Amino acid sequence: MDSSLLIPAAAGILAMLAVGYLVKDVLSKPRGNDLMIEISDAVQEGAKAFLRREYIYISIFVVVIFAIIAATPFVARGEGIAESLGWQTGLSFIIGAVASSLAGFIGMNIATRANSRTTEAARKGVEDDKNPEGGLKSALSVAISGGAVMGMSVVGIGLLGLVLVILVVDVLSGDAGWGSHPGWINGYAMGASLVALFARSGGGIFTKGADMGADLVGKVEAGIPEDDPRNAATIADNVGDNVGDVAGLGADLMESYIESMIAAMALAVGLNVIAGPSLDGGSGVVTQMQILPLLLAAVGIVASIIGVATVKFMPGKKVQGSLMNGTYVSAALAIVGAFVTTKIVLPEGFSIGSVDNGVQEYGWMGIAGSAVVGIIAGALVGFFSEYYTSTKFNPVKRMAKNCQMGPAITVTDGLAVGMKSCLWPTISLAIAMLVAYNFANFYGIALAALGMLVTTGMIVAVDSYGPIADNAGGCAEMAHLDKGVREITDNLDAVGNTTAAIGKGFAIGSAAFAALALLVAYMASAGISTADLSSPNVMFGLLLGGMMPFFFSALLFDAVSDAAFKMIDEVRRQLRDIPGIMEGKAKPDYAKCVDISTDGAIKGMLLPGGLAIVTPPVIGLVFGGEALAGFLIGALVTGVMLGLMCANSGGAMDNAKKYIEEGKVSDKDGQVQGKGSEAHKAAVIGDTVGDPLKDTVGPSINILIKLMAVISLVLAPMLAS
Repeated sequence: MDSSLLIPAAAGILAMLAVGYLVKDVLSKPRGNDLMIEISDAVQEGAKAFLRREYIYISIFVVVIFAIIAATPFVARGEGIAESLGWQTGLSFIIGAVASSLAGFIGMNIATRANSRTTEAARKGVEDDKNPEGGLKSALSVAISGGAVMGMSVVGIGLLGLVLVILVVDVLSGDAGWGSHPGWINGYAMGASLVALFARSGGGIFTKGADMGADLVGKVEAGIPEDDPRNAATIADNVGDNVGDVAGLGADLMESYIESMIAAMALAVGLNVIAGPSLDGGSGVVTQMQILPLLLAAVGIVASIIGVATVKFMPGKKVQGSLMNGTYVSAALAIVGAFVTTKIVLPEGFSIGSVDNGVQEYGWMGIAGSAVVGIIAGALVGFFSEYYTSTKFNPVKRMAKNCQMGPAITVTDGLAVGMKSCLWPTISLAIAMLVAYNFANFYGIALAALGMLVTTGMIVAVDSYGPIADNAGGCAEMAHLDKGVREITDNLDAVGNTTAAIGKGFAIGSAAFAALALLVAYMASAGISTADLSSPNVMFGLLLGGMMPFFFSALLFDAVSDAAFKMIDEVRRQLRDIPGIMEGKAKPDYAKCVDISTDGAIKGMLLPGGLAIVTPPVIGLVFGGEALAGFLIGALVTGVMLGLMCANSGGAMDNAKKYIEEGKVSDKDGQVQGKGSEAHKAAVIGDTVGDPLKDTVGPSINILIKLMAVISLVLAPMLAS
């Protein structure tokens, strides 16, 4: 093994050892009574059934795309251009797809096993408040362990997979070394992107079709509580939380994580970045600038492990405080680690050779500063997402109060909040981009993207904790446990809604940076110096790219509506045709609803997914590399805005409903407007509109813009010729 890969490989192994410890920790906890075990098993089986069918369809796409790549051997040599396509790129593409699928399977498998165990930990505390194995802190510990399995799997498998690809390329390259064939490595990012798109969009369609059916029939028509066992869509709703917000989120951020590293490595070649002697003994093939992203990722893994340990072993008095403490600890350690690592690797700085601008010199602190800028920008985007979606702040409080005026005002307010929420995150990202560029050119932008994602392990752990807490509440409700148990799980779940909103904002911000870095890497590899707006080809691509996120979103909305329509019809049928359901004397057919959601998700994800894959090659090969550059710019600009708006609109509408349910809204006469009130019914409708916005469309747009950019990067040498 190349000695420069030892530290990244060791960090990846460390992450997987942490996964093993966390899995053992979760599985060692008791599952609860027989009814709780039955509920948990039903969720597990539903999730496995969906993943099995989804992965079958994904594998078909993987095989077809591999065949196309392998059948297109192409070599282009020149300044900043290296080999691409061919079976070598296809092999790394397959490894990327397998890595993303494996991480999703491991994470969701444990998340669905952690739900009843979290409920049981809460139940022990209610029954015996002196029991050290029960209560809020114990339930939090189980939930964060379950979420951290997903987080550590993402970074561990993601980094180890990239090291494996580099080693494979090293063997295939012979004496030249892996640094001579950077284009072959790009396929790894493309494989991870493909799986992420289907996991996020398919999971989003599944969860929202089930959730909308459960809410509209259960809450609004039948007047029964959320997660009531009499609602046939309840199990499907709980399954959806896992396939969308655990497996889907993990695949999303794993994709960004991998792509930010590969974009920086590609730019180290495309921009002719030089930093002293090479790392392979002086041949000038593998430089510090190519290996530095892997070392920073290794630092982030260590920081994330310590962050998770902080939450588990040093919890604060409040759940959100505990989760935020772990996040802050990991971010602080990552900042320190970025400076130390960069100083060791680049003691004398680096230079960028350019035909037009001569040689530009940069100090080592520019790299460290770029990574830190990314970390800070990620934190700011997360904070602004929290501000516009949390019940602690005015936007949601105002929305909840206005729900008394009916569902039309609720939806209008929700959309307005989402549009307003684009302002400050966009300003933060734009300033961060300028600062990172001034610190270290376009290579600095790529490192800022990686900096934003360097603590992905901790971020995914905190976000994946949310669905586990939500499922734990559903388990408590369906198992008819003491109200005190539901209070504990609701406490965990309320914080989970906020962390989910932060996670979605973070995912969109990181997607913007990763896509920008990939865009620059594409242009450098394709030999395109500028995207000239006076060129009709560029303008043609710009307009088409700006349209793409909207059309893609419309296809996803259609898929969710179709799935929800079938779910509503089925829940109504069961309430009407199966005697004794409302009296609690008969069980609904949960499996039928899971099957409806699975079928709707699989069918609904194929067209938008295929469109995202096919469009970049068609535009690039028919209209040229400049048109494709314009297309990527247009998709990036509108995609980021639409993603932010959808995620935060939906999050605000969801939490406005929860604010009303907590009894914190009163009418002008002082009457509390709680569950069952007209304000609550309006909020439920608003939440139903917001669900596909925040859990299907918004997150899927992140992957759309990244997937199209990485496909373009793989195609770049062909277009350059």
